[in-house]
Amino acid sequence: MKKIIYIPALLLLVACSNKPKDKNAELADLKKQQAEINSKITTLEAQVGTKETKVTEVSVITLQPGSFVNYVQIQGKVDAEDNVVAYPQVPGTIIAINAKVGQRVSRGQVLAQLDNSVAKQNIAQAESQVSLNRTLFQRQKALWDQKIGTEVQYLQAQTTLQSSEKQLSSLRQQANQSRIVSPISGTIDQMDLKLGQVAQPGTTGIRIVNADKLKVKADVPESYVSSVNTGNVVKIVVPDAQDSVTTKVTFAAKAIDPVSRSFAVEVKLPVRKSIRPNMTAILKIADYSKSSAIVIPVKAIQRSEDGDYVFVNENGTAKKVTVKAGKTYGGQTEIVSGLKAGDQLVTEGVSDIEDGDKIKVAQ
Repeated sequence: MKKIIYIPALLLLVACSNKPKDKNAELADLKKQQAEINSKITTLEAQVGTKETKVTEVSVITLQPGSFVNYVQIQGKVDAEDNVVAYPQVPGTIIAINAKVGQRVSRGQVLAQLDNSVAKQNIAQAESQVSLNRTLFQRQKALWDQKIGTEVQYLQAQTTLQSSEKQLSSLRQQANQSRIVSPISGTIDQMDLKLGQVAQPGTTGIRIVNADKLKVKADVPESYVSSVNTGNVVKIVVPDAQDSVTTKVTFAAKAIDPVSRSFAVEVKLPVRKSIRPNMTAILKIADYSKSSAIVIPVKAIQRSEDGDYVFVNENGTAKKVTVKAGKTYGGQTEIVSGLKAGDQLVTEGVSDIEDGDKIKVAQ
């Protein structure tokens, strides 16, 4: 009977021992074992000296003060300082052309002649009248000097002569308007006239360009109105001519164009045989310069929510330094604060290190 009683009790004990454990308790137990194992590993590594320190190879530069210039780069156009069109002053038929395209001409040179036959006839008549009036005046004057005749007769002869001379001068001026005269010295760049053509003022003429006096014209955005002024250093690059020149801004307008929101600048160019009017030019205007500045490569600067920072080498350890950046040009940035002369700035391998990491300077 006793054996029969023990058997159910044993079965009940076995069933209780097979009941699954609580998972939270099991997880906590495993974490405790993991922590103990990690602690033992750390202790053993320290004792046997097997723990390896990560060393990252980087490139550095030693900072030194230097000059920094920031440029405003815009596109402009080469133009001749003297670029004019000589028009006839009165309508008329062209009877002579005294120049051709590409010819060098001087200021005041007659380039073309319009038909002025009527004006010549009027001048001839006026010259005859002047000659007659001069003779009458001289005779009247001779009589007046001898106290013969009246003063009124003398004054009338004098007035008649003066009036005819003025009329002759006026006719000659009108005849001169039938000529097309070069207003400047230069080279004929364009000819819109033909023999027998009826020329009209302001519509048909001859373009003269003085290629010895060139300038570059451009429009600068109004955001630079306080930094771009007359006298700023500017580098002019003419890509098609494969030429460049460094000079100064000759003129900077004060008024802002209401449509383009820009202001005009002009730069006079020295004589350059390779540069011609209407060529495209690139203007690099120096709007900021500092003779002693800390300048670093843009790629060395890292950015975060807290601001810009860089890494410097401090006895083989990467040190994170917060910096304030100024203007950037040509891949170089001026550092306003945060760095000083003598600092070893990490330039290569920046993305592979963190503050406090061991670093090795590449040779």
